[in-house]
Amino acid sequence: MSKYSVLVVDDEDNFRESLRDRLRFRGYAVETASTGEEGLKMLDQRDFDVVVLDLRMPGMDGLECLKQMKATKPMMEVVLLTGHGTVNSGVEGLQLGAFDYLLKPVPLDELLEKIDLAYEHKLRHEKH
Repeated sequence: MSKYSVLVVDDEDNFRESLRDRLRFRGYAVETASTGEEGLKMLDQRDFDVVVLDLRMPGMDGLECLKQMKATKPMMEVVLLTGHGTVNSGVEGLQLGAFDYLLKPVPLDELLEKIDLAYEHKLRHEKH
């Protein structure tokens, strides 16, 4: 049985696939999307507990994707990934309902801890 479900939305193929493999190895049920639009389509088809969402992607950026995700699935937690040049976007993402943001490149252990904290936060809110 998997720990819980995670959707990784990132346009960097190597990062997205590496994170998917590492999370699956640790028992998470993981799906991936390479664009914000693809991520939103996946959310229409099923629920995820936590989304790892890159802020800078071609087409729909992470903030717009976050707005739409939170509008349709307000209880789902989103961890944003941002580069050094977009820290302000990370802060804006928190204001839009993201659980937290991390700077890329992020150490895997730190990202895993944040995903677990986001999931625990989701569970606490669902009980109230």
